[in-house]
Amino acid sequence: STNHLNGTIPSEIALIPGLSTLHLSTNFLSGTIPTELGSLTNLDATLNLSSNKLTGTIPMELGMMSNIQFLDLSSNRLVESMLHLGNS
Repeated sequence: STNHLNGTIPSEIALIPGLSTLHLSTNFLSGTIPTELGSLTNLDATLNLSSNKLTGTIPMELGMMSNIQFLDLSSNRLVESMLHLGNS
């Protein structure tokens, strides 16, 4: 986090095997959250995309990350969705 990254989040990031934590907070990332992030089923710790310039809706596919412990999408320009994580 806080690396002054800009541009969009590449959907290919979901292809990284064994990824369990992803911190991209406090950057200048823009665009939408790739739906492919929902396929990160090994993500069991953290997905932190807070404090960027992300727009659009929160992808329903993020609900497939049933093992995630911490999700932070705050301080962006996102529109809420009917996202449900895990078995809730």
